[in-house]
Amino acid sequence: MKYSDDALLDLKSYVIPDLNALSAGVQVERKIVGPWGLLKINAFCSVLFSLLCFSLSSFSLSLFFQTSTESQTHRSSDSLSSWFMSSKERPTLGGTRIKTRKRNIAAPLDPAAFADAVVQIYLDNAGDLELIAKSIESSDLNFSRYGDTFFEVAFTGGRTQPGTTKPDEGDRHPYSIIESEPKREVILPSVIYIQKILRRRPFLIKNLENVMRKFLQSLELFEENERKKLAIFTALAFSQKLSGLPPETVFQPLLKDNLVAKGLVLSFMTDFFKEYLIDNSLDDLISILKRGKVEENLLDFFPPTKRSNEAFSEHFGKEGLVALVEYNEKKIFEVKLKEMKSALTTQITEEADTSEVIETVKLRVRDAKLPDIEVVRVLWDVLMDAVQWSGKNQQQNANAALRQVKTWAELLNTFCTSGKLELELMYKVQMQCYEDAKLMKLFPEIVRSLYDQDVLAEDTILHWFRKGTNTKGRQTFVKALEPFVNWLEEAEEEE
Repeated sequence: MKYSDDALLDLKSYVIPDLNALSAGVQVERKIVGPWGLLKINAFCSVLFSLLCFSLSSFSLSLFFQTSTESQTHRSSDSLSSWFMSSKERPTLGGTRIKTRKRNIAAPLDPAAFADAVVQIYLDNAGDLELIAKSIESSDLNFSRYGDTFFEVAFTGGRTQPGTTKPDEGDRHPYSIIESEPKREVILPSVIYIQKILRRRPFLIKNLENVMRKFLQSLELFEENERKKLAIFTALAFSQKLSGLPPETVFQPLLKDNLVAKGLVLSFMTDFFKEYLIDNSLDDLISILKRGKVEENLLDFFPPTKRSNEAFSEHFGKEGLVALVEYNEKKIFEVKLKEMKSALTTQITEEADTSEVIETVKLRVRDAKLPDIEVVRVLWDVLMDAVQWSGKNQQQNANAALRQVKTWAELLNTFCTSGKLELELMYKVQMQCYEDAKLMKLFPEIVRSLYDQDVLAEDTILHWFRKGTNTKGRQTFVKALEPFVNWLEEAEEEE
């Protein structure tokens, strides 16, 4: 029996909702729907049942994992809670005690007690510096903390007030450097004593610098006799090479305007120079002054009203420091000579008029009081320095040198006014040709040109040839000049 499609749809709507009946095995009349319709209904129900079972299994798994996670979380929180909230005593190592850390407690400074202890050592040993050094070595005094105080006691006999040299409260001893006689043989043992202390405790050198700087900046607070003792001690300290005492520490603090203006610094430095030069050379003194950065400014030790080279020479000349005066005059001379050389180089390079250059030289010579021999040497150096030399062409060099001699012959002739000065010029030419390889073969030509320009006289050339005293390259130059000398001698015989 065949049914229409509408009838089948009505039947599906009737059969499908009754799923429980289908699962219980209730049979639907086959003859109602027919074989093909029943097959379609069974397939549809199977698919629907499978989807339902899959949904139920997924829901069961999610529920299982959620329950498991919550259980684990609860267990973890319970264990942490039991760990932190438990009132049970924590396990500890047996036989140990937990100590509370102590803070560093800074002991207050007590320089007065330290000074009294050092003074007592001086008094107990009656000023014997050997015994005092041994006692200090074996003592447990805190020198690293009170180094300045120690040197105050050594210099002045006790502690000084801050910022001054006035004695502070406390014990004092009469064996200090200030209380000794102003003689080197009396003060030298104190220098050696301090040297021993510094060898044992090198860190104290900074404290010695501090105390010396303090005293030197306060020279006006000392008596004249006491300043002299400080100067002698300072000179002996450098002479004995007192554990690397830097000269800058000593000399720079002296350059205070008020001390310089009162003449205290000049007096101190004079005593220092005189004492130091007893056992040391002038070169040693200059070396110390250079390290102290005052060698170029010795006039700064003079009061402003006496700050001149003449006053320098007069003052130290009266004090018997002739070597220092000569050194200063030589230094002044070199500076002025350098200034004149620089001025002439500029004029000759710019090809200034010869008369203008001559006037410049005369002015410099008059102001600087330069000796004539040095003037001749400088003139030749300046002329040759202005030549544009060729690196390879010997003939170009010869032409350039001869051209320079001819151009400035009047300048040379103006200041070569005697046979002695002419001979000095020949020696200068000889030295330059000997030291400069490119001029080695030019010596006879230069001499001949100077002769032609009336700068060198015949007698001067013959004297150099026969009795010259400069041995550098002499044999070579004599041989090279021999033809010209023979010509001069023949001309002289003919006349």
